[in-house]
Amino acid sequence: MDKRTFLKQLSVAGIGTMAGMVTMGTGSDALAALPDGGDEDLFWATVRKGYDLSPDFINLENGYYCIMPLAIQVRYFAHIKEVNREGAHYMRTVQAENKKKITTRLAALAGCSAEELIITRNTTESLDLIISGLHWQRGDEAIMAEQDYGAMLDMFTQVAQRYGTVNKRISIPHNPASDDEIVKRYADAITPRTKLIMVCHIINITGQVLPVRKICDMAHARGVKVMVDGAHALAHLQFSISDLNCDFYGASLHKWLSAPLGSGMLYIRKEHIPSLWPLFAEEGKEKDDILRLNHTGTHPPPADLTISDAIDFYEKIGAARKEARLRFLRHYWTDKVQDLPGIIFNSPRSPERSCAIANVGIKGMSPATLVGTLMEKYHIYTVAIDKEATGVHGVRITPNIYTTTAELDQLVQALKELAA
Repeated sequence: MDKRTFLKQLSVAGIGTMAGMVTMGTGSDALAALPDGGDEDLFWATVRKGYDLSPDFINLENGYYCIMPLAIQVRYFAHIKEVNREGAHYMRTVQAENKKKITTRLAALAGCSAEELIITRNTTESLDLIISGLHWQRGDEAIMAEQDYGAMLDMFTQVAQRYGTVNKRISIPHNPASDDEIVKRYADAITPRTKLIMVCHIINITGQVLPVRKICDMAHARGVKVMVDGAHALAHLQFSISDLNCDFYGASLHKWLSAPLGSGMLYIRKEHIPSLWPLFAEEGKEKDDILRLNHTGTHPPPADLTISDAIDFYEKIGAARKEARLRFLRHYWTDKVQDLPGIIFNSPRSPERSCAIANVGIKGMSPATLVGTLMEKYHIYTVAIDKEATGVHGVRITPNIYTTTAELDQLVQALKELAA
């Protein structure tokens, strides 16, 4: 076969595959068939039908990326086709206006003003913009936790090397006696030179939910700004950014909102917008215009457009119903194993301090070995967490709304056998 014939056949095959995926998605849109009654088993079984899941393993690593249901995939492919068909005409004439409309809708979901929110690619981009964009001076201090996400800790390290700032790390207890114990750890680290505190809304390695509002109120009383890592909170927990009283809030929409990969957001309290440096220079906008901080050059719009479709899906499920389901799934398996001999449980036991995510280990077994064994022997996929500084050695278990109790029963059985 010559090169020209090969490329032609490859092209036709690719188009056929795309068409097949769209057709499959349209025919499998379970949202339209969701029951109106209160039968929870029927409701979630119907939701599961709307996902294209791998038959090769049970996916319990939704913390990295919550896959799109077919209802959202179909819209994503349609947006790709639309933008590709219009080309530069789309990019130059309607891209900005469409993004503005989506930003307004996302702000309503997040509970803030559209003038204080921008769409980014992920939480790392959002929070690194803040960390690198503040006016740091030698000797300024930042407070963070050992449990915070590595990418942001790396940016704080770079800022310290560049400007001579001081990073102070605290550690969050897995099972605090009260919210006050956590707030006090941050408060005790504050000095007159403290400029910023970074706080996780949900700690990614253990699933612990922190008392963000109480930390923010304490910090503001001492004249310190607070930046919140909300990568795992948006569309996971019910909350409004305005109720948190934070200064900055970043989130990844490809996690619990199930938007496409490359979707994120950043909230900046309006009074702080003029004082920040952007990641990419932008001329021609007023200092208090948040879009001054949102210049990234040419980028693909389909992911942005699909955010609105992901919000449709989330609202159809219902925020309260989704959070309740995630809490149910988490406790369904943790209540069966957390007190067994041989089990190391690395997450809070109090129900109000967690939602979907939990971390578990096996005594005498490294996290890497446990991850490999779960996949090879039991066909359960998850991720190893092995952080000496936090004392967390285990695997993160993160179900999603399509996860069944039968799948979690298999996890429980695997952990019991391995612990024994």
